[in-house]
Amino acid sequence: MTPYDYAVLVFYFGYMLAISWIFRRFVTNVSDYFRGGGKALWWMVGGSAFMVAFSAWTFTGAAGKAYTDGWPVAIIYVGNSLGFLINALHFAPKFRQLRVVTSIEAIRQRFGRGSEQVFTWLQIPLGTLQAGIWLNALGVFFAAVFGLDLTTTIIATGLVVLVMALLGGSWAVLASDFIQVLILMPVCLAVTVLAVLRLGGVGGFLEKLPATHLDPAQVFSTEFLGLWCLAMVLKQINSTNNLLDANRYLCVKDSQHARWAGYLGAGLFLVGITIWFVPPMAARALFPDLGAEFPQLRHPEEAAFIAISRAVMPVGMMGLLVSGIFAATMSSMDSGLNKNAGIFIKNFYQPHFRPHAADAHLLKVGKVATVVLGAIVILVALKMSTLKGLGLFLLMQRVSILVGIPILVPLLLGLIVRRTPPWSAWSTVLVGFGCSLFISDVLTPEWAARTFGATGPLSPASREYWTQGIQFFGNVVVGSAWFVSTKLFWRRTAPAYQADIETFFTRLNTPVDFAREEGAHAANDDRQSAAIGWLCLAYGAFVLLLAAIPNPLTGRLAFVGCGGLVTAVGWLLVRQSRNRPTPVPPVSP
Repeated sequence: MTPYDYAVLVFYFGYMLAISWIFRRFVTNVSDYFRGGGKALWWMVGGSAFMVAFSAWTFTGAAGKAYTDGWPVAIIYVGNSLGFLINALHFAPKFRQLRVVTSIEAIRQRFGRGSEQVFTWLQIPLGTLQAGIWLNALGVFFAAVFGLDLTTTIIATGLVVLVMALLGGSWAVLASDFIQVLILMPVCLAVTVLAVLRLGGVGGFLEKLPATHLDPAQVFSTEFLGLWCLAMVLKQINSTNNLLDANRYLCVKDSQHARWAGYLGAGLFLVGITIWFVPPMAARALFPDLGAEFPQLRHPEEAAFIAISRAVMPVGMMGLLVSGIFAATMSSMDSGLNKNAGIFIKNFYQPHFRPHAADAHLLKVGKVATVVLGAIVILVALKMSTLKGLGLFLLMQRVSILVGIPILVPLLLGLIVRRTPPWSAWSTVLVGFGCSLFISDVLTPEWAARTFGATGPLSPASREYWTQGIQFFGNVVVGSAWFVSTKLFWRRTAPAYQADIETFFTRLNTPVDFAREEGAHAANDDRQSAAIGWLCLAYGAFVLLLAAIPNPLTGRLAFVGCGGLVTAVGWLLVRQSRNRPTPVPPVSP
């Protein structure tokens, strides 16, 4: 890191505070704070949904997997892209049509108040745990970049994330996510191009890379890799299409905007597959011994993206990369802070303690809950940093499969299978948790090797492929079978519950007509476009100025390309806001 990089970071933090300050005027009630009032435009929601779906883990744990094993990790992101495509084609409009503030409210409408509380107290601890993993990944990244103590880095970055998430609310998160997409993607593209050029072009990259890193035939030669690939694709599809993750689209303006947002997320993930995983694979060729480069890290392969970025990026661009990765993690951590605070307020505190509380009171308590959850996330991340022998990649995978999948299975099937009793969801979760314990203890890699006649001892990678694959499919098959079997008890449910289910699916399938439901005057499209446009122009101008830093021509061009893209988008948004007619409020008779 150079003084120029530190200057970029200082500007970034000031810029984030400016976003929070500007968008504070968009927040007038709880709905605005936790889901943008259901008014956000598709391009902002699609960019934010994309940023929320990954974090610094992509540049640490996942990059480390690409460094050691090559292409298989990209399958996870193929699954993300397919998941967003399915969002766009089917589920995204339906999620918006639920017309709720939190995703747990949708679970209550589908499965009743008992399930609402069960999933509230499943989501808050799980979301906090995941946020702790993301913060730990961010701490690993920052510790490697700055050469700082990991514990100190986790505490410092966690506090910064907490303050920024607290001040801005959902509007600031949406805005910062969209702008960071415009910066992070071109910067990662620049790293990819410069890394390949450092290796002598595409030919040199392919020649110097280990032969197996880009060899798709591994699916047939590496035990259980095919099983793992299929499991990961289906897992990510499940993870992006369920009632709990419906929150991605609750803030979008209407059904059509939700569909466009899904298409944007799918396209961004397709681009990301190349620009996120070519650099760490190039690092394998340039830095075969990362342990010598980062002796302070327990898993030095997790610094592969950092190593290649330091080697090829122009002076000053590391600051842009670090700030973009910080923004990605901040967006993901929102699931453990603002989102979970919203669930606590709307699905526990308000119905049980203050059912008639004013919005101002709920907003205040929501911010207090955000602070408390933020402190817990920091403590969880510190605990994660002390774990021995389990890298970030395996840690995230184990949590998402053994804990996440049993929760998500009924929340996807509940959108497809109508006639199930109210206990079908939470009982499926319990069965899934039991299945996780059974699979981990009984269907071991040794059992698989004996059963399928594996030749020779299994490699560590093959053992993990089997473990993750069988855990996923076991949970899905057993959980699905249990959920569907509960249909046998449908006729025994109360008539009032059956009527509620019909109402739920009617609402789910009714497109949102914003002008009719909210009134055209309630839209703030021009304010959104103008605010984001001017912010983009400011950030783009700053990046263009960085081209003046003494660098080779390729480095200067990289800054011009990144800054030019952000400036162009900003200009288009400002122009659009000026050309859009202002809605006229209805006149009272």
